[in-house]
Amino acid sequence: MTDPLRHVIDARAHDPGAIAAAAARRARAVSPLGDHGRALIIAADHPARAALGAGGDPLAMADRGELLRRLGTALERPGVTGALGTADVLEDLLLLGALEGKSVFGSMNRGGLAGAVFEADDRFTGYDARGVAGMRFDGGKLLLRIAPDDENTAFTLAGAAQAVNELAELGLLALVEPFWASWQDGRLRNDLSPEAVIRSVTVASGLGRTSAYTWLKLPVVPDMERVLAATTLPVLLLGGEVTDADAAFSSWEKALAHPNVRGLVVGRSLLYPADGDVAAAVDRAVSLL
Repeated sequence: MTDPLRHVIDARAHDPGAIAAAAARRARAVSPLGDHGRALIIAADHPARAALGAGGDPLAMADRGELLRRLGTALERPGVTGALGTADVLEDLLLLGALEGKSVFGSMNRGGLAGAVFEADDRFTGYDARGVAGMRFDGGKLLLRIAPDDENTAFTLAGAAQAVNELAELGLLALVEPFWASWQDGRLRNDLSPEAVIRSVTVASGLGRTSAYTWLKLPVVPDMERVLAATTLPVLLLGGEVTDADAAFSSWEKALAHPNVRGLVVGRSLLYPADGDVAAAVDRAVSLL
């Protein structure tokens, strides 16, 4: 066991107040867009939805020490502006001092576990707005799976609207990640056609009693200009599960030219690249900005 990991484990066992203390003294980012006006946020909220796979390994993200090592490498790279995660991951990073000067987003709804029959009923089991504010973070992230063939979607929509309202009241960003989805062969699957993504954008943009603090986290799909034309809200591009790195980077670069797009939120494709070189993958993403 490495010394940094042992420090985290010992602090959790003997000094749980160290987490709040680390949050209180942490240097915050001046802007979520960093010094160069573009965001590169490293995402690691997948495990809390039981989505542990990366590449060909279905349990790649299950080793917390390895995940933290990769996150530490990514967050140290020049041009990386922030992190996104659930409380357990972000608190580990706080104890390691890895969030200094970064924008930080707490993941809010993780109740729709991957592959579960209740996946469309994505309850808010992670951060709430008060928790985000109390940790001096910059905002909360909401996953919004819109499944017209599943009545549970109504609960997710209502919870998302409430979260947008509560974050806005505190002047915190709501980073909404919408997908139009449907049940196919017992699995809830996202529709990544331009038309479906456009529909999801219009629903997400209208959540809550104000959109002043709402940003969107969107997949890069064909005909992306039509998708981005559906909203005036700031957009961050999501990475998702990448099988062809060259194609993914090319599509990100093209979409980043649109005035709506303010950066990237990428997790597994940078933390678990095919060649294992996290630093090189992150540096390549930074170069696009």
